[in-house]
Amino acid sequence: RRQKLQDALDFYTVFSETDACELWMSEKEKWLEQMEIPDTLEDLDVVQHRFDILEQEMNNLASQIEEVNRAASGLIESGHPRSGKVRQCQEHLNARWKVFQEMVAQRRKAVDFALSLHNYCVDCEETKKWILEKTKVIESTQDLGKNLAGMIAMQRKLYGIERDLAAIQARLAALKQEAHRLAEEHPDLADDIYCRLAAVTGVWQDLQNTLQSQEASLGEASKLHKFLQDLDDFQAWLFKAQKGVASEGVPNSLVEAEHLLQQHAALKEEIDQHKEDYRHVKEIGERVTRGQTDVEYQQLEQRLQGMDTGWNALCKMWDSKEKFLNQCLGFQEFLKDAKQAEIVLTNQEYTLAHIEPPETLEASEAAIRKYEDFLATMEANEEKITGLVGSGNRLVAEGNIYSDKIREKVQLIQERYRTNVTKSQEAYVLLKNNHDLQNFLQNCQELTLWIDEKMLTAQDISYDEARNLHSKWLKHQAFMAELASHQGWLEKVDEEGQLLAKKKPQYAGAVSQRLVELHQLWDKLQVTTEEKAQHLFEANRSDLYAQSYADLGAWISEMEEQLKSDVQGKDLTSVNILLKNLKRLDEQVSVRKREMEDLLSQAPPARGEMHEVDGKHEAIEKRFRDLLEPLSQRRKELEMAKAKYQLDRDLADELLWMQERLPFAQSTDHGTDLLSVQLLMKKNQTLQKEIAGHAPRIEEILCRGESMLSGAGGDGDFRDIEERLKQLRDSWGTLQEEASKRLQRLEEANEAQRYYLDAGEAEAWISEQELYMVTDEKPKDEESGIVMLKRHLRQQRSIDDYGKNIKQLAGRAQKLLSSGHPEGEQIIRLQGQVDKQYAGLKDLAEERKRKLEQMYHLFQLKREVDDLEQWIAERDVVASSQEMGQDLDHVTLLREKFRDFARETGSIGQERVDNVNLIIEQLIDAGHPEAATIAEMKDSLNESWADLLELIDTRMQLLAASYDLHKFFYDGGEILVLIEEKHKELPEELGRDVNTAESFHRMHTAFERDIHLLGVQVQHFQEVAARLQAAYAGEKAVTIQTQEQEVVKAWKALLAACEGRRDQLVDTAEKFRFFSMVRDLIFWMENVVRQIETQEKPRDVSSVELLMKYHQGIKSEIDTRDKNFTTCIDLGKTLLQRKHHAVAEIKEKLVQLTEKRREMVEKWDRRWDWLRLLLEVCQFSRDASVAEAWLIAQEPYLSSGDYGHTVDGVEKLLKRHEAFEKSTATWEERFAALQRLTTLELLGKRKIPEEPSQHKVAKTTELEYDFEPETEHETGPKEEGKKEAGLSLEDAFSPSAEDSSLVQESEKQAYETAPEEPPEEKLPETEITVGDQETATKESLFKVVSTPVSEIDETTTLPAQLDRSHSVQLEGFLGRKHDLEAPNKRASNRSWNTLYCVLRNSELSFYKDAKSLALGVPYHGEEPFQMKNAFCEVAADYKKKKHVFKLRLSNGSEWLFHGKDEDEMHTWLQGFSTAIIESQSIKTKAQSLPLPSITTMDVSLTKKDKEKRFSFFPKKK
Repeated sequence: RRQKLQDALDFYTVFSETDACELWMSEKEKWLEQMEIPDTLEDLDVVQHRFDILEQEMNNLASQIEEVNRAASGLIESGHPRSGKVRQCQEHLNARWKVFQEMVAQRRKAVDFALSLHNYCVDCEETKKWILEKTKVIESTQDLGKNLAGMIAMQRKLYGIERDLAAIQARLAALKQEAHRLAEEHPDLADDIYCRLAAVTGVWQDLQNTLQSQEASLGEASKLHKFLQDLDDFQAWLFKAQKGVASEGVPNSLVEAEHLLQQHAALKEEIDQHKEDYRHVKEIGERVTRGQTDVEYQQLEQRLQGMDTGWNALCKMWDSKEKFLNQCLGFQEFLKDAKQAEIVLTNQEYTLAHIEPPETLEASEAAIRKYEDFLATMEANEEKITGLVGSGNRLVAEGNIYSDKIREKVQLIQERYRTNVTKSQEAYVLLKNNHDLQNFLQNCQELTLWIDEKMLTAQDISYDEARNLHSKWLKHQAFMAELASHQGWLEKVDEEGQLLAKKKPQYAGAVSQRLVELHQLWDKLQVTTEEKAQHLFEANRSDLYAQSYADLGAWISEMEEQLKSDVQGKDLTSVNILLKNLKRLDEQVSVRKREMEDLLSQAPPARGEMHEVDGKHEAIEKRFRDLLEPLSQRRKELEMAKAKYQLDRDLADELLWMQERLPFAQSTDHGTDLLSVQLLMKKNQTLQKEIAGHAPRIEEILCRGESMLSGAGGDGDFRDIEERLKQLRDSWGTLQEEASKRLQRLEEANEAQRYYLDAGEAEAWISEQELYMVTDEKPKDEESGIVMLKRHLRQQRSIDDYGKNIKQLAGRAQKLLSSGHPEGEQIIRLQGQVDKQYAGLKDLAEERKRKLEQMYHLFQLKREVDDLEQWIAERDVVASSQEMGQDLDHVTLLREKFRDFARETGSIGQERVDNVNLIIEQLIDAGHPEAATIAEMKDSLNESWADLLELIDTRMQLLAASYDLHKFFYDGGEILVLIEEKHKELPEELGRDVNTAESFHRMHTAFERDIHLLGVQVQHFQEVAARLQAAYAGEKAVTIQTQEQEVVKAWKALLAACEGRRDQLVDTAEKFRFFSMVRDLIFWMENVVRQIETQEKPRDVSSVELLMKYHQGIKSEIDTRDKNFTTCIDLGKTLLQRKHHAVAEIKEKLVQLTEKRREMVEKWDRRWDWLRLLLEVCQFSRDASVAEAWLIAQEPYLSSGDYGHTVDGVEKLLKRHEAFEKSTATWEERFAALQRLTTLELLGKRKIPEEPSQHKVAKTTELEYDFEPETEHETGPKEEGKKEAGLSLEDAFSPSAEDSSLVQESEKQAYETAPEEPPEEKLPETEITVGDQETATKESLFKVVSTPVSEIDETTTLPAQLDRSHSVQLEGFLGRKHDLEAPNKRASNRSWNTLYCVLRNSELSFYKDAKSLALGVPYHGEEPFQMKNAFCEVAADYKKKKHVFKLRLSNGSEWLFHGKDEDEMHTWLQGFSTAIIESQSIKTKAQSLPLPSITTMDVSLTKKDKEKRFSFFPKKK
């Protein structure tokens, strides 16, 4: 059913498709019948396009008709019931289709003819116009040729015309062919066709006549024309060659390097070919320019010089490029070899890295064989490595441009190879050692197995039966002999093991253990064997003797019977059997004799039996001796017979073997193809190997035969052997000769078949490439042209590369012919065919390349010409503008824009036009098929460009004239305005001080420079006016003259005003300079006085010394200013001598300066005396504090009521008291020093009673210093001192926080044991007198105020003062930023500052630097941060800087700090945390804990600090 349904489907498909096809053909037939041939070219193009579409539709319809025919044929073949109707439908469709195709072909032919005729007519008209234009150009050159410039221009035109004539001639030839074709197709139109052709030919003849007449009239100019043409051609080629040499790139592979080198060599050949042209052009040029002085001839000479320079540069460029390419080639070859060497080294490294010692002897032997093969491969590859290294070193020595890379690669490969060689030697030694060990272990294993096997035999004790006692005895004797023979095996293994352990100590343990085990087994076996032998012998000694002698006698009788028989062998087999039997008899005789001797030696008989045994033994020995001679005689006879029979057998075998091989050696079958020839060569090689293998055997047989013949001495039995030996010798020589001849014939056949195979492949490849070259596919646009050209260049490159194979084939063919190969002529004929096919392929490739390049160049030229013409048209619009400008700005703008426009147009346009002309000339010279069209494009383009340049020149001249006129009037107005402005800029003020005076002077100097430039402008303006007056007349000339007079008049007035201003400024400058110097010096002296008066308050000896150094620095600064004072006073005296108009004011300034200087020096002296007194007082205060602390520390001991309760206790207290008295004696000198009066006390005793203190304080205002009194040493609870005006020495003497720790240590014990308040100490008031003024100060130098212990303030402050020695102290530079002023309120100034931070006594202070810390000057006067209730942590949310932590104070403000590293950040965080904890625990400690003991010094104090603080007193011994 499926088949029926399929048939029904095919049936209906046939009829439906047939109806559709016929319907389509009917419609197209109607269109073809109604169509008329158009009369215009455009309509014909439309109709042709419709026919192209119709052709595509017909191709589609043809596939449908083919499907219908296939389906109809299937129905007819399957016997469809309606097959007749189907066949009728099929035939009707095919007939209709054939008629339709013929109709379409006829109509298409008619349309093609009409189109060809129209194109022919158009081409005739265009060619005629073209020829007429060239005729006009030739006629226009008749006026040229009067000078060299004219001749050059004429030769260029004629050169271009000649190239155009070649294109016109090609066009005429094409028109003639087309005319003949059209006339043959339509004879009725032949007259009209030939008439048009005749018109074109007539015009062409006129053009040629005109050109010939012009060339004939030139005369000498034609020679110059020829020379210039040759010069242009040579320079064009020279430029192209230089571009070719310079454009060669750097090769990136070996193939590319070889290809570039080949191209470079081809370029050298081209240069050599043009060398003669260069000499010819040079000689003619020198002849033409010799003695000529015309400018054009000089330019021509310069061109010749440029040609010489270019030729020399080309040769140098080629040489340098050749050297560069050779170096690149050497480098690429080195890289190729290096890559192969690296692969070899990598394989070697992999093999060496995976070597493991095997564990068995067989595996070890296999591993050694495999490794030896590997070593042989390494040795074979060593030549590659050494060759690569040698080539690399040679390239480096030659100075290759890649020397660094080559040297690096060579070193790497050498290092890797040395490493591999070292590893290979180590691995080979390892495998050898392992093989020796495995061999030893294998021998030990075999010997152990043998010993175990023999141990079973030795342990067999089944010998209790008498009937088999003798046989067991004999077997055991043989067993013992076997053991004795194998004793050497054990000794050999032992020696091998000891040698192995000696040479290879790493195996000594395993070897010695194995040997010990073997010796133990062997000793056990020997002991067991000896025990068994003794037991067997003792079992039945008498029976053993009797049985043994009886057996020997019977055996000897049997042997005598055998020797009496004279059986002789008839052939080699029987003789061999007889020899084997005789050998067995010999062995039996020796064995029996040894048994008898062993029997007597092992167990001698009893004394009664001795005589009988000796008789039997002598008889047996006599019979043994009688057997030996017949045995030797029998052995000689049998060996002689065996040698003869063996020689016969060997001769027969070898002759048979030669007869079998000789037919193959003489065979003439040499194979029909390469595979069969190679198979026959392999068989012949096998035969050669067999012959070489049989050669020793043949020689041996011949030697045996000759020796046998010489020994026979002419016996008749050996004549047959002599003949067979001769036959063997002849056959052997024949076989060797035939085998060598066959080898030669097969090698010739192999060469021929190889050549045939390669030639066949070459022909197939050439045929395949020809299919690509004969295609008529053409590019439709520039892009498709590039694609097709690139594809073709790749194919052509492969064709050129294949030429090497063709050359190799030709060389092989010539070699075969010259060597006399039997098929040499046939091979040469075949090679000729291959060469012809290859040459034809190259011609086809060149032809297709030429066509594709021409199409591509034409598309490229059309694009360039269209773009350039459009660009010229746009520039024409701009150049033809008539706008001249309304004023100077307008005309300047127009001129600048048009100048830029002209510059851009000239540079870009000329370059583009020259490039297009050069391209066109190159295409026409190359014989482009569209040369006529290209020449028309060139003429049109050059005319448009010349018109544009002329418009630009005209426009530039008009704009220049308009600009000059407008510029003159504009410059006149500008100069008048400038002169007026300069008048207004001259001020009347002379200055109120030195700065303004100098400023006015500088301004006036700059003003004069400015007007100097203005004077240059005025001079230039006068020159322009003179030039314009000469160029213009009438009203414009009068206007120009008036403008010039106004400018000159204003300029003279300005010069007069400037001179008066200069004189006034010079008088004023000197006065203000003197006043300025006086003011600066007075200001400086006031600053010095202020520094002297406002110095910081000293707190201790170090701060006083620092102030004295600072004060001495002020003195040095005063001394350095003496030169300035001298200069200023001299200047004032000079002004007074000149009688300046401000004499009184100058004299007043001099007096003021002198008084101020004297006052400053006096203040410095008073301050210096006061500092020296203060230093003495501070030293006394420091020493007194130390002494007082010592006294307080000793008071508890003296007031103690403990006098001891026992004798020992009292003696200890006495010794302690004696030690106390000795220490007290050392302090007496210190207290005596303290009792001496200071200078300040001596002065105070003289001045105290004279005046009230208030009056004295008022008199000493110049040296008044206010200090805040601080608490003195913590000798007990005390009040703060009151602030008073005047000089407070107590403040200066109070110890700082840095020094207080020393005093505190000596005070703490006193606080614990003596809480009673000490009496108040008062010091006398002091009065200081310096110079004429005196300063009185009345203060108590030391105050000790008693206060009840129950007061809260003192109890809370006391621990804080006591705990200073244990508080956290840190100092150093940190970055600080104020982040928050209060919670959720950002600070106003959030910038980072680097400050010197000090953490002390739960307070954080800030200073600018360490010097500010020493002077006690906080940063911007800030109060220290109180650490109580503060909080510190790492600022994890701050990302802009690293190592940032923050501190939040109790008032809510938040500060960020930045450390230099993480360690510094953690150090400060720890210090802050400790300070916060201590600040919160101070009050608790004071109320609940006892005071800590301070009997020892702070361990943190350095030796230097101790010595400094106790400098007044000697150290305690």
